[in-house]
Amino acid sequence: MATMESLIVTVNRIQRACTVLGDHGGDTNLPTLWEALPSVVVVGGQSSGKSSVLESIVGRDFLPRGSGIVTRRPLVLQLHKTERGLQEYGEFLHLPKKKFTDFSMVRKEIQDETDRMTGKSKQISPVPIHLSIYSPNVVNLTLIDLPGLTKVAVEGQPESIVQDIESMVRSYVEKPNCIILAITPANQDIATSDAIKLSREVDPTGERTFGVLTKLDLMDKGTNAIDVLEGRAYPLQHPWVGIVNRSQADIKKNVDMIASRWKEREFFASSPDYGHLASKMGSEYLAKVLSKHLESVIRARLPGITSLINKSLEELEAELSHLGRSVAVDAGAQLYTILELCRAFDRIFKEHLDGGRPGGDRIYGVFDHQLPAALRKLPFDRHLSLQNIRKVVSEADGYQPHLIAPEQGYRRLIDGALNYFRGPAEASVDAVHFLLKELVRRSIAETQELKRFPTLQAEIAAAASEALERFREDSKKTTLRMVDMESSYLTVDFSRKLPQEVEKGGNPTSSSVDRYAESHFRRIGSNVYSYVGMVSDTLRNTIPKAVVYCQVREAKHSLLDHFYIQLGKKEGKQLAQLLDEDPALMERRQQCVKRLELYKSARDEIDSVLWAR
Repeated sequence: MATMESLIVTVNRIQRACTVLGDHGGDTNLPTLWEALPSVVVVGGQSSGKSSVLESIVGRDFLPRGSGIVTRRPLVLQLHKTERGLQEYGEFLHLPKKKFTDFSMVRKEIQDETDRMTGKSKQISPVPIHLSIYSPNVVNLTLIDLPGLTKVAVEGQPESIVQDIESMVRSYVEKPNCIILAITPANQDIATSDAIKLSREVDPTGERTFGVLTKLDLMDKGTNAIDVLEGRAYPLQHPWVGIVNRSQADIKKNVDMIASRWKEREFFASSPDYGHLASKMGSEYLAKVLSKHLESVIRARLPGITSLINKSLEELEAELSHLGRSVAVDAGAQLYTILELCRAFDRIFKEHLDGGRPGGDRIYGVFDHQLPAALRKLPFDRHLSLQNIRKVVSEADGYQPHLIAPEQGYRRLIDGALNYFRGPAEASVDAVHFLLKELVRRSIAETQELKRFPTLQAEIAAAASEALERFREDSKKTTLRMVDMESSYLTVDFSRKLPQEVEKGGNPTSSSVDRYAESHFRRIGSNVYSYVGMVSDTLRNTIPKAVVYCQVREAKHSLLDHFYIQLGKKEGKQLAQLLDEDPALMERRQQCVKRLELYKSARDEIDSVLWAR
């Protein structure tokens, strides 16, 4: 069966690896793996004896001391049991290669690192300090020391300090895998204990809470804490543990913690009040019971932790696949990569055009709605008004009035009317050009493989834009040529109709006065309007054909052809520049790879422990 030490050591290693990667506690957005790993959080009011309890468990005097708020940043303390005879030392995460064998220097570094974050003021910070202690005198355990709860802000602190500290403490103790070590001084009414009050709110059943009663030796004569320690005053699911801290005199005399442990044992063994509980009191017993409970919690959580690790591995593998592998250095491989990326973009662009993705339908909207609406709005009523017809026909006749049908007048009226079709034709070309550019932009954004390469994105966008501009110019020439063709040759049927144009009941020899009558001009206007309407119907069908042929079809089949030609001329260095990745994505991939290694290592470590059962 997996030993208690092997389980806790494994979790300690995983937690430390999480910390190195930034997957550590200290705020309300903890990464899931850290959340899944149980740890012990030390909670208590200011001057409740928290620091002394921690030092007793470690067996070393290493924490800053003083009045007011001394702990101003969370301290994540990992204890690693070593073989006897090996030197004790501490190691900070922010100084990974430096071993502190002088624990007074550990205390100084904690203070200095706190000041680096908060300044010399009495402000607090949620950013934790990570400290590992290696010693034969400890049990394998992870403890998190938090700023002491307080009720009043002192000079130099913001008014929000009370709420800030409570919020920070809650962010840790609310988590279901947190074991709460609630520190309360024995010379204080248990009903007013800040630690007990908070733990009751987040753990009402007491399942996660260990009660610790400190300063038993400082109680008034004739009083004791038996009701609390035996669970009658405030029952918890786990037994209360009494602690006797070092006295102020011992601290001043630098009495070491090993001697203090011996004095603590003597206190309980010789006490008439607590002698019957002596085997379950003291800092050494507290460390052992915490370690044993932590092991049982880890064992119970192992299936969930394993499931979480496996799920996270799948997600990380998928993300790494999504981010893509590192870019090859060989020029041939780089060219192949670029071409594959271009094909991926081109495939998505075609899907937009063909209906697999949204956007292509808007081109149809140009032909079905925008073009017909523009044709309907053309000012033919103004152009074919009686006043304008009379003016155009008269100017076309010059000094010689027309004999039968005013052919030149007709031609000028028709040319003028057909000229109006140029506007809708050009507008259709421009509208489709705009939509194609938008589809290029969207396709680049939707090509996940391209997200890594902003330079290549820009090059593809520029090449596509240049190609679309060429297609637009060709389309514009074609559509305008179609309009010009309509005005360059009038249909045979229409031309034959003109000589037969006589007023009903009249004859070709009617006077010139009759040929300039209002009815005559109305008939001219009607004939021209009919012809223009026929041309309008024709262009309504042919303009979309020209636009699709010259723009959409070309974009679909040869959007990047010119870009491919240019690629073939580029040297290796230029190809590498196109594959210059976004630094943020490179960082993201590196983090992903490191997290993947972390989770694989965590899985392997847990598996090795489980196989040892």
